[in-house]
Amino acid sequence: MTLQPPTPFRPLAARQPDVAAEEVCFDRRELGVILSLYGQMVAAGEWRDYGISTLRDLAVFSVFRRAAEVPLYRIEKRPKLRTRQGMYAVVSAEGQTLRRGQDLAQVLRVLERKLIRPVD
Repeated sequence: MTLQPPTPFRPLAARQPDVAAEEVCFDRRELGVILSLYGQMVAAGEWRDYGISTLRDLAVFSVFRRAAEVPLYRIEKRPKLRTRQGMYAVVSAEGQTLRRGQDLAQVLRVLERKLIRPVD
């Protein structure tokens, strides 16, 4: 049996420096705001699962009622729209943009209204 020495791998940053630099993702403050709302909605029994996608031009936080469904809402971050309509948006399952703006907490208020229910 012949043994081959392991093939040395270059670090990921050395292999693809341009991909890692251009990828959009949520920072710690933004995730704190989003996960705070997510925790409230899980406690209310509205949401059960989430997914995070990071792409070249946008980052998406998807919210699911069940894991096998399409997302109920998508919270998107598009830095290229920062100077125009705002880089944060909440998009419904049908693809309708519910709210867009510069401040993430203000944009997420459209989802907090779902927690308010009439008491019988």
